[in-house]
Amino acid sequence: MIKRSFIGLTESKLKCDLVEPGPKEPEAIPIPPRLILMLKEPLDSTKETLVKKGDMIKKGERIFLYKDSREYVLSPVSGIITFIAPFTGDFGLLATYLVLETNAKQDIDNSFAECAAIPDIQTADSYLRGIPGNPPLQLLADAATGGVKSSGININKIVINGVDEDILCTTRQYVLTRFRDDLSKAVTLLKQLTGISDISIAMPDALAKLSAFNSLKIVKVSSDYVHSLSPMIMDKYLDISFVPGKSCEELGVCFISVEAAISLVKAYSEKQPVYEKIVTIIDKKGKKSRVSATIGTPIHRIFTKIGVETAEKDRIIIGGPLRGVAAYTLYHPVTPDMDTLIVQDSSEIPMISDYPCINCGKCVRICPAKVPVNILVRYLEATLYQDAAESYELFSCIECGLCSYVCSAKIPIFQYIRLGKYELMKIETEADNG
Repeated sequence: MIKRSFIGLTESKLKCDLVEPGPKEPEAIPIPPRLILMLKEPLDSTKETLVKKGDMIKKGERIFLYKDSREYVLSPVSGIITFIAPFTGDFGLLATYLVLETNAKQDIDNSFAECAAIPDIQTADSYLRGIPGNPPLQLLADAATGGVKSSGININKIVINGVDEDILCTTRQYVLTRFRDDLSKAVTLLKQLTGISDISIAMPDALAKLSAFNSLKIVKVSSDYVHSLSPMIMDKYLDISFVPGKSCEELGVCFISVEAAISLVKAYSEKQPVYEKIVTIIDKKGKKSRVSATIGTPIHRIFTKIGVETAEKDRIIIGGPLRGVAAYTLYHPVTPDMDTLIVQDSSEIPMISDYPCINCGKCVRICPAKVPVNILVRYLEATLYQDAAESYELFSCIECGLCSYVCSAKIPIFQYIRLGKYELMKIETEADNG
């Protein structure tokens, strides 16, 4: 299916932002009267839910949707479930959201505290999924027990990632510098949890010069934008060739965000899960601010607290300008992996079009994976996804978004590529399920 491995690197002119010197402490956002928790499991009308409207929930309690569910969401507060409804996200993502009304008195579930004395990956996976940074605990736990080795995953290297994966974003860098004294603890803890001894920390080259990092195994990453993506870090700095169609984990490398690593340290130190997510906010004028908000906080609460104005038809972007996704409501909650929120004025939203490709070649020249993007996009527009994968390197794409950024015809190429990958995975899943 894939005719060649990942090759080449075309340097873009885009540079990743560096965290400002001497950054201020994030502004704490008060816990709102209602939190919205996202549970990564769809509602099934044929099954009776384990959690119901009116249920009392303790702080730290794991909420499961069904008796046989493996997925759960942690409750950041003690409260009452007031609403349960289905959620549909991008590319067919099906989930469930729970509205939790906060109690004045906070009852705490101490299940994790009772088994936190000795760090263990199975315990971490059982009680700490979805803490800030969203550590890949289920994947690491399955890898440790051989649960995913049959699918080709055998992790032997962990990279604590302090590099932000889009331009304008600086949350990971802030966490890296703010909690640098805890990084050695994070490395030690991850070794205890996983049994993996090869653990390094990826960070921008400019930050690697700080003396606080001298005792750690550092991967110095260029400020060039494409270098910030995990496949590029692996390919360029770890000397592990990226193979199209394979994840980093399938190639033996697990990336865990620096905030996830620090959250694990805090959880084991305090003997309870942590829930305060650090988010960088960029307003319409490009001004940056940073907040600390409880997971589940509706984003409108953040904007109101720090004085960021929004109007009808403004765009709210979760993530950066190249790889981010739109939030369709101001009630969208803070999630464990939400590093950046951008408010884009309706008058400045770039136009997209359904014009055909004009063969200017900009996308081909800038593509770091050397994908023939101008031909690929024609097949994707025609929904010929299998042909796009077999003949025109669909799975070589590392989803940097540069093709859409430079497209003269304003074609949403990046979205076509993501859709194509999703549709192919859906076809394969349906085939596997008979």
